[in-house]
Amino acid sequence: MLSENPEIRTPLKPSPAFLKRLPKTDLHVHLDGSLRLETIIDLARTQNVKLPADTPETLAKAIHMGENCEDLNDYLKAFDVTLAVMQEEKALFRAAYELAEDAASENVRLLEVRYAPTLHTRKGLALTRIVESVLDGLAAARTDHGIRSNVIISGIRHISSDQSLRLAELAVAYKNKGVVGFDLAGAEYDYPAKQHRDAFNLVRNNNVNSTCHAGEAYGPESIRQAIHLCGAHRIGHGTRLREDGDLLNYVNDHRIPLEVCLTSNVQTRAVKDFKTHPLKFYYDFGVRVTINTDNRLITDTTVTTELERAVEHFGFDIYDVRQLVLNGFKSAFLPFHERQVLLRQISTELDDLVTAELHANGSLADVAIRTAKDGSKRRREVPAAQLTAAEEAEPSRITA
Repeated sequence: MLSENPEIRTPLKPSPAFLKRLPKTDLHVHLDGSLRLETIIDLARTQNVKLPADTPETLAKAIHMGENCEDLNDYLKAFDVTLAVMQEEKALFRAAYELAEDAASENVRLLEVRYAPTLHTRKGLALTRIVESVLDGLAAARTDHGIRSNVIISGIRHISSDQSLRLAELAVAYKNKGVVGFDLAGAEYDYPAKQHRDAFNLVRNNNVNSTCHAGEAYGPESIRQAIHLCGAHRIGHGTRLREDGDLLNYVNDHRIPLEVCLTSNVQTRAVKDFKTHPLKFYYDFGVRVTINTDNRLITDTTVTTELERAVEHFGFDIYDVRQLVLNGFKSAFLPFHERQVLLRQISTELDDLVTAELHANGSLADVAIRTAKDGSKRRREVPAAQLTAAEEAEPSRITA
């Protein structure tokens, strides 16, 4: 395995092509925030739905696609547009299929798609048909494109706790049928997670995974409730965790993953700008951070783009990116042994990609055994051009 020790590795800025080639996860992505613009327009035409604009360019402007909003509530207004065309089985199938297809095109291997079925009942669709339409779309995409996709059922903070309980029942009913978790999404302010404890208790008692949007538009108390009152296994965003050092250490000690959505956090003004985002601090501190899109359409992003921005704004090198990718696979809602097999495969693939990238840049840090002044043997990565003749003559002492 390639060295990740910062004292002996050769830093290299990852190229955009390298980032796209990487196997990836997207564990925090909303179905209703990730449609294609053309699909929205097409569905609106066939369903006789009136949109605020009728061309991809003007519709993008109308939903603030990729633009900074006033706050999270302003950002969420775009969902009024997408949800208007997601009230039929064929539309749900298509949205799910195309999301998985788009993710597969940038080599996302594992996708966890979240949405609230109760938001798709305006035309009388049964909750079961809604879930099955999405699962069918994801299954078709796996057949065609090889991408593995699962579903997370979301409750909504500002909707009654009774509805969240019904959705939790749905997650339990479809456990082992493509649904791998339960989530609580929506506006945080004035809608505490503790009001939805019954839903979380139900999924926990049925051994269903859970995550929770927290610390995005409200402080660390929101994260505390998600973990200690609701039992969340992962935290969606967690941007404001840094405001409570004790809680930060708890999250780190217990390896509770943060589903970081870098660009979305800037767009919703959860942070002022990229420079003030805590991603690098969390990573350096040892928190298990994962990189996600949140909403591919509304945020106008991909996982590759998110990694590019992490590299651009925080100076992550090729080894840091490798670790961020691994964190995603480590944090997936998969059975332990299944996840272990996948991690071994991905680790090998990542090592091969890193080695190839180092070779391509003429800066392969060949791992050589050097003798330190104190006589001890130390592994040190050095550019191939700097290897001594003696080292080149003894290839058995050099490992990739």
